[in-house]
Amino acid sequence: MNIIDLHSDTWKRLLARRAQLPHALLFSGQRGIGKLELARAFAELLLCERTDSATATQACGRCAACNWLAQGNHPDFRLMQPAALDDSADEESGKGEGESARRKPSAQITIDQVRALDDFLHVGAHRRGLRVILVNPAEAMNRATANALLKSLEEPMAGVLFLLVSSEPARLLPTIRSRCQVVPVARPEASLASAWLRAAGVDDAERWLALAGGAPLRAVAMGDSEGGGDRELLDALVGELSRGDRLDALNAAAALDRVVKAEKAPAALSRLVVWLQHWLCDLTLAQAGQPARHFIREQPALQRLAKAAELRRLLAFNAKAIQYRSQAEQPLNSRLFLEDVLMGYSAIFSG
Repeated sequence: MNIIDLHSDTWKRLLARRAQLPHALLFSGQRGIGKLELARAFAELLLCERTDSATATQACGRCAACNWLAQGNHPDFRLMQPAALDDSADEESGKGEGESARRKPSAQITIDQVRALDDFLHVGAHRRGLRVILVNPAEAMNRATANALLKSLEEPMAGVLFLLVSSEPARLLPTIRSRCQVVPVARPEASLASAWLRAAGVDDAERWLALAGGAPLRAVAMGDSEGGGDRELLDALVGELSRGDRLDALNAAAALDRVVKAEKAPAALSRLVVWLQHWLCDLTLAQAGQPARHFIREQPALQRLAKAAELRRLLAFNAKAIQYRSQAEQPLNSRLFLEDVLMGYSAIFSG
C-alpha cells in the first residue's frame, strides 16, 4: 500500500488538474500525514516518460525519468528544503576542519537556494518541457527567502510548476499563499490508516496511530522498533509521568535528560513536551470519565492518576505546558528545564 492509497480522493483531484496545471500548488495539512510524499508522487507522474502518461494514474517507475528521480538527479526537477533535512547533512557536517565542521545544518530554506534556481528556470527543460520545483516545508522560508521566491510566482514562466508543502500555511506570507492553488490533504480515516500501518509492518498500529495524532507517517517513525529514538524517549517519559504523586522530579529529570541528550534526531525536547501535552489531555479526559485519545494503552494508569489529581492544578498546568512548548524550541539547559516541568507536574497531585 503506497501513499496514494491513503489519499485516494486527493489524488483523484490532482489527476483532474493535470490537463490544466496552475503555476503553483500548495499542499497543506497536518504534519506526518504524507503531504510531501503525495507531492513527490505527483511530480514523478508529471515527469514520467512512458507513452501513456496522459492517462496514467501513477508514474511507471521504470523509464529513464523515473530512474533519474529515484537517484536524485533528474535535470528538470529540484527539491528545495533546509540543509537539516538533507539525508547527507549529518555526514557532511562532520567533514572539514574548524568552525565549518562544527556548524549545524540550517533549519531554514535560504535565499541562496532560491537564487540558485535562476539557471534552472531560464535554461529551459531538458526532457519533456515541464520543470518541477518542490519546496518543503514552505514555512521554513524566512521573509527574505519568501520574497525572493515570490518574484518567480508573480511572473510565472511557461512549463514551470512549483509544488509547495506546508504543515503551517498560516506562517507563509499572504502574497505567497495568494499565488498558489491550495491542495488540502486531509488526515486519513483511522481504519484506513491502521490498515496502512499494518501493511507497512508496524506492530500495535492503533497505539502508534493514536500517539501520532492520527498521522500515519509519524506513527511509522514512532513505531519503528529499530529506529529506537522516539520509542525510547516516549517510554521513559510515560514511565515517569505514570508515577504521579510518587514522582521524584529531580531524579526523573536527570533520567529523561540522559535520554534527550542521547537522541540523534532533532528537537527531542519539543517532542517530549508535545507528548506531555497529549498526556495532560488524556488525564483531563480521564477526570471527566472519558476514554484516552492518545495514550490508549495507558488508560488504567490515567484513570488511577485522575483520582489523585486536583482539577484546578491540572488545568493550570495545561496552560503552563503551552509556554513550555515554545520554550523547548529555544536554546536552554535541558536538565533545568525538565526539572521545572516535572516539579510542576508532580504538584498536580499534591494534597
